[in-house]
Amino acid sequence: MTTTWRMRFELSDSPGALARVTVRLAAADCNVLALHVIPVPGGVLDELVVRAGEGVLPADLVEAVRSEGGRRVGITRAEMRDLVDEPTAVLRAAKMALTDPDRTAEALRQVLAADAVTSGEATDDQVQLGELVARRGWARFTQVELTRAQAFLELLDAPAPSLRGMLSDDGVALVLRPGVAEDEEAVTGLHARCSMRTLFNRYHAGMRTLPRRWVHRLLDPPRGTTTLVQCGDQVVALGQLIHTGTPECAEISLLVEDAWQRRGVGAALLAALASEARAAGFAELVAWCLPAETALVRTAARAGLAATTRREDGLLRVSIAPRGRALTTPVAAVAGEKTR
Repeated sequence: MTTTWRMRFELSDSPGALARVTVRLAAADCNVLALHVIPVPGGVLDELVVRAGEGVLPADLVEAVRSEGGRRVGITRAEMRDLVDEPTAVLRAAKMALTDPDRTAEALRQVLAADAVTSGEATDDQVQLGELVARRGWARFTQVELTRAQAFLELLDAPAPSLRGMLSDDGVALVLRPGVAEDEEAVTGLHARCSMRTLFNRYHAGMRTLPRRWVHRLLDPPRGTTTLVQCGDQVVALGQLIHTGTPECAEISLLVEDAWQRRGVGAALLAALASEARAAGFAELVAWCLPAETALVRTAARAGLAATTRREDGLLRVSIAPRGRALTTPVAAVAGEKTR
């Protein structure tokens, strides 16, 4: 039975040193599938992906490298991703983490070829990367790898573009963008097209028209930002991210025109607010809903964000983790109460 291994080692900087290693491996009926050269202070590390011949043990591979002057030889089983070039592998890992924030640790593990990546505080044999800890026993992390991992995490936390396109579930093109003062008429029109029920769920008060001073405050909140969803010349949804007095916590609110509800607009808007919140360093998003109104919980689930709830002051307090990690109460406890 053949097995594929990933090996990393140092060689003396002399002509033909690596060639002699490959010849030695070929003599042992081993096939070199990939080669990477990793810069390190004072020289380079060589990394090979090797398919071992029948009956060849890891110790045999290590001995073959050492016999040609290899030092600090590390070996581990290779994964299929090890046969993909590094930029492609990192891009695929980024897609995984952006699509499902719960898989960020696994994506970082792949980027680093680590044994494990978990949350917590690093010990002597581990590396701290933000809230995550990486461990690898078969070879030490290089500075190049750690720099790549840090850039990877910075990419995940980068703020959303100020202008972005999206498609609704039924294929209609929409634009998400920041609200500006010139949007007062469009935002007034959005409220005029919303039903009394939709407005009551958003503002917890009966209203048919929005006072002008409210429109101005919606577009220019003193401690936050406003994002609009536009279709043609109409604004069809509005979301706000407001800084609270509690560090690492921001309040959010959504308003989606009735005709655009249940078409993926709210989920895209909430995902954009969560991306903005991550970039600003917020660890929790809070929204206040009517006790029987669970639409935001479902919207968070569609956006891939973990939400928890509790009753407080006669309202439903919905807590959303920007990275999708649950905070307190299981969503199912509320989602099963009442749906519409």
